[in-house]
Amino acid sequence: MIAPAHDPSALRDALEAAGRRPTPQRLAVYDHLCRADHHPTAEEVYLSVRADIPNISLATVYKALETLVECGLASKLTAGDGSARYDARSENHYHLRCLRSGAVQDLPTPYDPDLIAKIDPGLRQLLESRGFKVTGYRLELVGYFDPATPPSNDPAASDE
Repeated sequence: MIAPAHDPSALRDALEAAGRRPTPQRLAVYDHLCRADHHPTAEEVYLSVRADIPNISLATVYKALETLVECGLASKLTAGDGSARYDARSENHYHLRCLRSGAVQDLPTPYDPDLIAKIDPGLRQLLESRGFKVTGYRLELVGYFDPATPPSNDPAASDE
């Protein structure tokens, strides 16, 4: 995963611009997201942040994550089963998801803003004729990591 640049003053400014206070808990949660080598669950963030803030609660971590999402500082990646993982990387990119473990990683493929037109050149026009304006898209490859394959640093080859 390509970690986003972590600039504490920019984080404070973004929170304040959204009318939110830059609390130590929010700063610690964001710091963890920026340093994570995968897209963590709220529980994983909680366990990591507790090393720095021992009295933080899981509810506070959830609230901090939701605040970061509302302010556009993180994305919530939900699965069909209702589970969620979080991503602090703000530029457009693709993901892969293991259906066995739920792990989500960045796909090491450059984002292509013209991919929809390449897949179906008439799709955008068809959708607009139906009153639907496409403003973006998400791509997530789903499948299974081979449990016999040892983890590596290649996001396409591991689930953790």
